[in-house]
Amino acid sequence: MTKGRQLTDAEMRARALARWEGEGGALAPSGAADSIDESELRILARLGAAVLDEWGELSPALQRNVIYRARTLGGPGDHARVKERLGRFLHEHRSEC
Repeated sequence: MTKGRQLTDAEMRARALARWEGEGGALAPSGAADSIDESELRILARLGAAVLDEWGELSPALQRNVIYRARTLGGPGDHARVKERLGRFLHEHRSEC
């Protein structure tokens, strides 16, 4: 980033997603037989950023459904950890959504 340049919303969200992944946020355990490749991760990051851009326009019921689906994508032992991280992420970025 050049000095004095403001990040766009998409750039901020992409960085937030990168931080989330760096903290261990992942859709599948690494090395899993059904793991996704790097190009698919980029597409998913873009889709996630697009959903965040529209988050405030989604109905509360749809927001709950999206959060539920995000929580339940991983293995069964993951749900509580992912729920806590999703809640923290959405709370921290509430003003951006």
